[in-house]
This record gives sequence, structure tokens and C-alpha cells, in this order.
Amino acid sequence: MPDPFSDDAASRSGGLLAQMAPGDNAPPLSVSEISNLLKRTVEDRFGHVRIRGEISGFKRAASGHCYLALKDDKALIDGIIWKGTAQRLNFAPEDGLDVIATGKLTTFPGRSKYQITIESLELAGEGALMQLFEKLKARLAGEGLFDPARKRPLPFLPRTIGVVTSPTGSVIRDILHRLADRFPSHVLVWPVLVQGDGAAAQVAAAVRGFGAMPEASRPDLLIVARGGGSIEDLWAFNEEPVVRAIAESPIPVISAVGHETDTTLADFAADKRAPTPTAAAEMAVPVRADLLGALGELGLRASRAVNRAHGLARERLDARAQRLPKLPDLLSPQQQRADDLGERLRAALGLQLAHARGALGRVSGALRPAVLDARAGLARERLARLQLDPVMLERITARAGERLAGLERVLAQLDPDAPLQRGYARVAAADGRTLLDRTAAAGEPRLALHFRDGVLEVIPADGAVSPPGRTPPHAPRPKAKPTEPRQTSLF
Repeated sequence: MPDPFSDDAASRSGGLLAQMAPGDNAPPLSVSEISNLLKRTVEDRFGHVRIRGEISGFKRAASGHCYLALKDDKALIDGIIWKGTAQRLNFAPEDGLDVIATGKLTTFPGRSKYQITIESLELAGEGALMQLFEKLKARLAGEGLFDPARKRPLPFLPRTIGVVTSPTGSVIRDILHRLADRFPSHVLVWPVLVQGDGAAAQVAAAVRGFGAMPEASRPDLLIVARGGGSIEDLWAFNEEPVVRAIAESPIPVISAVGHETDTTLADFAADKRAPTPTAAAEMAVPVRADLLGALGELGLRASRAVNRAHGLARERLDARAQRLPKLPDLLSPQQQRADDLGERLRAALGLQLAHARGALGRVSGALRPAVLDARAGLARERLARLQLDPVMLERITARAGERLAGLERVLAQLDPDAPLQRGYARVAAADGRTLLDRTAAAGEPRLALHFRDGVLEVIPADGAVSPPGRTPPHAPRPKAKPTEPRQTSLF
């Protein structure tokens, strides 16, 4: 089957149309042939066109191609933007935007319709840009990106300042010059495009790149700067990626885009807006000379305050020292009292010695041999009266022995180690306490198992086991229970 879109088919279709006349019996054209003829005619006649209209029905397919319609108050034409062209657009198409599309007209035979293949797309005038600006501003403000509560204070004296701008323009020179005049600081410059294709992506990447740096080397402040220009020149700073990157930056940001009358969405998202890049440098750092002057003044004030306080304290000390009594006046009564007490002590010691001699004389009289012999005799008589006869003494001794034997039997029954002879074991803690249940044993770091032939020390919960009869050198040996003295009674 011949190709309906080949040059031969097109020329044949054209010849047939030229030969046709009303009522002629010329062979009919196929649908493909007439579609091809129309396609060639449209593309040759309208190979390059510029169409202005309002976007309607815009959608982006999964393949990346974009489909839309351009319309005015009387007509509508379909359009398509291939993926590669759509990626190069400097704004996001939306329904209702007034745009100028440049491309070529073609037909789509499968639907018998014509359309424009768009090669470039631009907003139709500043009014359309402002319309897009206001719509994007309202949407981002609704998300809270411009909320004043999100604004952070700028650091008073940043050690490092990051600057996102073009490295070749006058902006960076103005900023560096102003910083050098006010307070020389360490500056990190992230070079980016500030207008044109790819500018918004580079600015957003720079802001996020500074925020992703390690905290030790991260700048304390960011300045996003660009010189003045038209709204089209500044449009990169109205792009949503740039606005979101600034709003999400962990570092405080100063927006210095354009001149004082220029306003971008980056200004609303930033923590501080500067009317010019030079003003941004002035906001970033204070004047070093002013700080030194203020510090000197504060130092003088502090010195004067210290000297004043020192002088007042010295005056108060001198006044109080003058009111204090003299040292001889303070010590003379005490010296007199000490002399008086010394005299009284000497007299009291002599009197006490005389009393002691008298008492010794009285006591020594009772220690004569005759008196001692008499007292010894009386003691012997009392001892003789207290002696018992042998029968009574034997009876008392037998009764005490029976009681002692009974106590020994009770002791044997209550001895916890008695059942060990019958094959039982007694579980004791490391300090010798007998453990009666499993809960008490599980809470001990070591256990001692008493058998009839020795002691085996173990560790609960599958711990190490010591050899029989030996105590680990690091484990404390249980203390032996002190033997209670047995009390017996003669009655």
C-alpha cells in the first residue's frame, strides 16, 4: 500500500483536485490522501506564527508533554508543548494567563483537527505577569509562607555571611565594599544566574546548599541579591522553588532583589527585605568603629562606677573604723578579770588541798590491821552460812542437767542443718541468711548450697559454679553465726 504522506501521493492528490469539476467522474481521494494534502498546505502556509490568546484546559501528561488551548472571545485553537520545550519555559503555564505562543501550525489527521506546536511561550505584557504574580502570592500566602510569625531576627554580628548572586555583576562588589567599610567579615559567594533560563533553579539550589552545610562551617546569615531590572528580569525571584527554598532555609535570609520600588515574592518569604544590595550589607553587620566607640564608653562607665563604689566603700569603712573602741580599751577589763581569776584559783587550790589531806587522814584510820581482820572474820561467817549440804547440791545439779538435756534435744530438732544428714540441702545467701522461697533466691547475686559434706557456691540464672567445698576468691564468705551462750539455772 503506498504511503499516503509521501510526495508522490501529495502531487497526485493535487493533480486530481485540479482535474475535478462538478459532475466529473474523476477517481475519488482517500481520507489519508486528503488529510496529507491539508497537512502539507497548512504547514507550508503557516510554518511560523505568533498567536496571542488565553490559556484554557492546560494539562501536563505523564510523558512530560503539555496540552492546552488558546482562545479569545470568538475562536479557539489547540496547542501542544513537547517535553523538552516545556522544561525550558521560565514560568508555569496556568489557565487564564494571557500569553503569546510562537510555533507552527500543523494538523492531526487522526482527529481531523489542526493545532499549533508551540516552540516558545511568553506572557503577554506586564499585566499578565502581575496577574500571575498575584495568583502565586495568594496561593503561597495561604500556605503560611509569608506569615510574620515565621520571621527570625538577624544575628547581631555574623561571623560568616553567605551571598547568593552573580559573581560578575556590580552587586557582589557593592556588598563586599560595604561590608569592608562597616565590619570586615568572612563572605562565602555562591555564584548563580540571576535571570533567564535556569536562574530560579540555581538560586533555589544555592539557598538549599548553604542550609545543607555542616553547622560548624555554615554561614550565620544569607543575602540573596540582584540588581534592578524589569519585572521580566526579576521574574526568577518570583518562582515558587526560590520562594520555598528561602522560606525553608535554616539560616536567616535577607532579600535584596532590585531597587527600592521593586518587589518580588522572595522579599515576602525572606526574614528581612533590603531595598538595595548595599542596604542588605548595612543590615547584615553593624559599624565596627561605632561598636569600638560604644565599648570604650561602656568601659569608661564601668571603670568610673567601680572607682565610685570603691571610694564610697572606703569612706564608709573609715567612718566605721573611727567609731570602733581602741584596743587597750577592749583588753583592759579582760586583763583585770584574768588577774582576779588567777588569785582566786591560787586560794581555791590551797583550800582544796587542805580538805583532801583531812579526808585522807580519816580514811587511813579505817585501814588498820585490826579493823581489816575483823571485817574478814565477818565475811567468813557469812560464807559458812551460805554453804549447802551435799544432798541438796546434788539434787539441784541433777535437775539442772535434765533441763539442759531437754534444751539440747530441742536445739537438735530446730537445727536447720540436721536434715542435711538425710540428703537435703539448705539454700543460703552470701551473708548466711537462709532463703525460704525462689523469689528471695533470684534476687541474690550468689547462693550457698549447704550439704552434709560441705558448701557449694553458685550464681543464679545459669551463672558460673564454684568447685565443691571452695569459695571464689572474689565472693565474700558467709559470716558464722555467733554462738549464743547457754543459760542454766540452779532452780
